Amino acid sequence: MKKILYYFTPALIFFGTLAHAQTKLWSLEECVELAIEKNITIKQNELNYANAEIDKLSAFASFFPNVNASANHSWNIGLNQNITTGLLENVTTQFSSAGVNLGVDLYKGKQNFNQLHRANLALLASQYQLADISDDISLLVANGFLQIMFNKEILGVQQAQLEVSQAELDRSNELIKAGVLTIGDIYELEANIATQKQAVVQAENNLRLAKINLAQLLLITDYENFDIDMVDLDVPFSKVMEESPKKVYEKALSFRNDIKLAETNVAIAETDLKLAKGSLQPSLRAFYGYSTRLSYADRLQGTGEFTNVPIGFVSSTGEIVNTRVEGREIVAPLPIADQLGLNDGHNFGIQLSIPIFNAFGAKNNVKRSKINLARSEFAKEQQQLDLETNINQAYNDAEGAATFYEAAKETVKAREITYTNAQKRFNAGVLDSFSFSQIKQRYEAAVSDEVRAKFDYIFKLKVLEFYFGIPLEF
Repeated sequence: MKKILYYFTPALIFFGTLAHAQTKLWSLEECVELAIEKNITIKQNELNYANAEIDKLSAFASFFPNVNASANHSWNIGLNQNITTGLLENVTTQFSSAGVNLGVDLYKGKQNFNQLHRANLALLASQYQLADISDDISLLVANGFLQIMFNKEILGVQQAQLEVSQAELDRSNELIKAGVLTIGDIYELEANIATQKQAVVQAENNLRLAKINLAQLLLITDYENFDIDMVDLDVPFSKVMEESPKKVYEKALSFRNDIKLAETNVAIAETDLKLAKGSLQPSLRAFYGYSTRLSYADRLQGTGEFTNVPIGFVSSTGEIVNTRVEGREIVAPLPIADQLGLNDGHNFGIQLSIPIFNAFGAKNNVKRSKINLARSEFAKEQQQLDLETNINQAYNDAEGAATFYEAAKETVKAREITYTNAQKRFNAGVLDSFSFSQIKQRYEAAVSDEVRAKFDYIFKLKVLEFYFGIPLEF
């Protein structure tokens, strides 16, 4: 293992320096921030949050009166009703009318209050939804970040092992020249080097794929120049492993956004039930209206001169009966200001509405609201059960990964001792190349397994810490 690190460390420093000079190296915090900023699902839920804000404004505005203005202008030709006098006239003229109406709910089964309360809950639910999605994305980014680190370390191990094998082949050639080994002893070494070259290519491909996966999660299209900032990642000690799964679960219940979202959805369903019941209660509404009219038709106006017009006669005497009729003349319409005052009107009052029968619509809405409330309560209970299951699984995974990692480290130690002894025996000519290659391959596989176990344990530990409320950081 020390020999591998001897070759591996200079190469890591060289490639790390070169990467800093050519590309931006992204830290985990930067990756999480960028993913949350550019994620399409989050953007869609931000639109839902904007809609929730509008719904809240609408619910608040329902406490204010409704005010509406209206205006009308018409041309009347032929026999029509004069909107000012109410008489039927066979004239061609124009009329205008305008009005303002105001209405306010005095009582509506507390629906206005419940609607505002529901809007506040919906806004809170949108916040929890956004936070929950951000949590999931953070875990995905952390997993992708660790995958790159893992593949980089595996690539470094494979390259170091290849360099060690090449050095052993060179040393074997020298021993063949010295007569210690035969020419047949290097064939197995050459085959092993070819296999390790394949492993290096495979590790390079895995690293490239891991970078592409994380870059796609961040919506970065320049895959070739994307890279992360490697950190010296030691296996951390976490106090969360000292807690029981029940303690982790109890703490998770107090802050997890998915649980808060489920609880808020239950509160929304309860409010919907109150709204449905409110529609069964009487409602009281006050109203006021003002209107006025204008006529553009010419008027008939008295001239002050009267004439006698016979209207009949007395049957007994034959005397003619006359009446005085004032003469009329056509004059222009009244001024607009005068008409506005003469033709205006007011109406106001209170309207009581009592629901009696509406084809069971209101009662069925109450029944549906009760069903939705039960569904929300079941969803909350299921969310809690899923959380408890996930925490137990994460705890067992972390414990198993820790045990496996410790076993992998012990295996590496044992394989390293065996490999060192086999190398000495091979150089002395008392061990054939096939047996030596088998021992070397087992040692190299143990080193790779240790790296894999290390990163597997770190990620599973981070998941458990995340459930416990510990922020993601390396």
